[in-house]
Amino acid sequence: SRGFNKKVILRCREKELVGELPVARYGHSLSVVHSRGKTACVLFGGRSYMSPAERTTENWNCMVDCLPQIYLIDLEFGCCTAHTLPELTDGQSFHLALAREDCVYFLGGHIASTDCRPPRLFRLRVELLLGSPLLSCEILNDGLSITSAIVTPIGSAHEYIIVGGYQSDSQKRMQCTYIALDDVGIRLEPREPPEWSSEISHSRTWFGGTLEKGSALIVVPSGSNTSSTDTNYFYQLGFQQEG
Repeated sequence: SRGFNKKVILRCREKELVGELPVARYGHSLSVVHSRGKTACVLFGGRSYMSPAERTTENWNCMVDCLPQIYLIDLEFGCCTAHTLPELTDGQSFHLALAREDCVYFLGGHIASTDCRPPRLFRLRVELLLGSPLLSCEILNDGLSITSAIVTPIGSAHEYIIVGGYQSDSQKRMQCTYIALDDVGIRLEPREPPEWSSEISHSRTWFGGTLEKGSALIVVPSGSNTSSTDTNYFYQLGFQQEG
């Protein structure tokens, strides 16, 4: 807080896991679900290097979609299990994942094998039963074609604004979308975007993240070659719930 000297200490503890472990990857999502008084982490999607058996001199550094499996991680007991669901037929990366209670919603994403961003929306339900967990997946309508977007919470619990991201390799997504999760499901509504600056509008790339509730940071390269060091423009966006 401004005017106060606050010392924040971050600690990272390595956790040993046993079972069916996921390979190293990037572009995935990691969510937390709560069911029947228990908690588990849900890992999905991402990309990784080809398996050693498939790698050759020509494709040694090629990245491929990870298998479309759901990994359930129990941090209390240090175990991990992999689950294959018929609705998840393709790997996807750089998607959005929003969790509420025992459900995770997967939105958008990029499929490397076909180089496309289908407007997909899945609802994964995880029941942490005594013994083996029960997973089910449902394909929903009204998905978004989007990758690498920023999700910032607003209003009450489980209300969000999606900003940034890409519709294609060369086209940024300039719109904003309101998302609400409740007992019924998920609701998506378009929202008026901010008045973008010329630097943002003309930039081919942008990135950023959530700062706090109702606030996000957008960064775009300056595009200037006058300096050997990279120069970026930083913008702080603020969102407020209407009413």
